[in-house]
Amino acid sequence: MSSEKINASKAPKPVGLYPHARRVGNLLFLSGIGPRDPETDGVPGLERSATGNYKSFDFEAQCHSVFKNVEHVLEGCGAKWADLVDVTVFLTDMKRDFHTYNKVYAEYFKDNQPCRTTLGIESLPTPIAIELKCIAVVSD
Repeated sequence: MSSEKINASKAPKPVGLYPHARRVGNLLFLSGIGPRDPETDGVPGLERSATGNYKSFDFEAQCHSVFKNVEHVLEGCGAKWADLVDVTVFLTDMKRDFHTYNKVYAEYFKDNQPCRTTLGIESLPTPIAIELKCIAVVSD
């Protein structure tokens, strides 16, 4: 079975050599999607000093942004939010951020409730605190 590589024009550019998603049959596999702003490449809710230290940090802003980016990738693939069947969440600080993430997640997934796995990890490749890896089922 062949697969189709898909890049979504409204999503932030990947930080490596990979597509936003691949479609295999009726399954859509999204690469890890973070909260970076597609226009500026900045991280919403994160302000850093000239030396790289955090001046301000708003994890809730990152949550909303990552969900918008997932939606942009889904739309770029001809899919929709309701097509999501599995979400894997990577948090760089589970103790600090899980409660906020769970609250924001509930706002976005009240009608569609995919399977979900949440992992606490040490770091991500860019200065983000959250990344999502998703699978959707799309119709032909």
